Amino acid sequence: MSFLKWISLGLIALFLAGCITSTAPVTGRTQLVLMSADEEKSLGLSEADNILANATQSSDKVLTERVVNVGKRIVAVSDDAKAYDWSFYVLEDETVNAFALPGGKVFFYTGILKIMANDDQIATVMGHEIAHVLAHHGAERMSQQMVSDAGSQVLAAVLKVPAQYQTVYDTAYGVASNVGVILPFSRKHESEADTIGVYLMHKAGYNTSEAVKFWQSMSALGGSSQTPGFLSTHPSDEKRIKDIEAYIKTLK
Repeated sequence: MSFLKWISLGLIALFLAGCITSTAPVTGRTQLVLMSADEEKSLGLSEADNILANATQSSDKVLTERVVNVGKRIVAVSDDAKAYDWSFYVLEDETVNAFALPGGKVFFYTGILKIMANDDQIATVMGHEIAHVLAHHGAERMSQQMVSDAGSQVLAAVLKVPAQYQTVYDTAYGVASNVGVILPFSRKHESEADTIGVYLMHKAGYNTSEAVKFWQSMSALGGSSQTPGFLSTHPSDEKRIKDIEAYIKTLK
């Protein structure tokens, strides 16, 4: 490797080291985040506007109020949450899912609410989704992809990949980085959101044992058990439940 390439790699390493500026709440995990909080919020707000323009919000005011109240109650117990402009929405859709966008926009589908037995189970998912926002998981995942893309270019230069083989290299590198880096971090994000979420629902006065019951219900529906663990963006149902049960025992 030429001296210039060694210098380039060194500069990239120093740049990345200097960008590790965020620490996840509750777990204390150090994170690599390559975008500002304002950039993160702007992306989330733009996507939220797009979703609301193309989705149907639930006309069930009682159900929506329940979700909003749970969200507000969980946000109230987290000092980190005060930096965001939170909004909670219920979308008319049979999909069994919920998600949050950077900046504090949280969406529940009516499909997932139908399998929730009580507000404690709503709090389980609400805490999980709020945790993704507080831990900057969206920004971190985008940062990982940026590093992965940059790493691909540097490695190709170091290996002197011939132009005619560049497409094959790009494909191989993409698979390796996705399975080896992006997916494990995605699973780590999901597990971390479970931990932070259970902590928040506990702090807000919800019954954490309902978190275990909810994920058991999700497991009975199929959940992530259909995907091989090393290719799944979520931890296996069995591992998720065991980890939550173990964490609940540490709470006081």
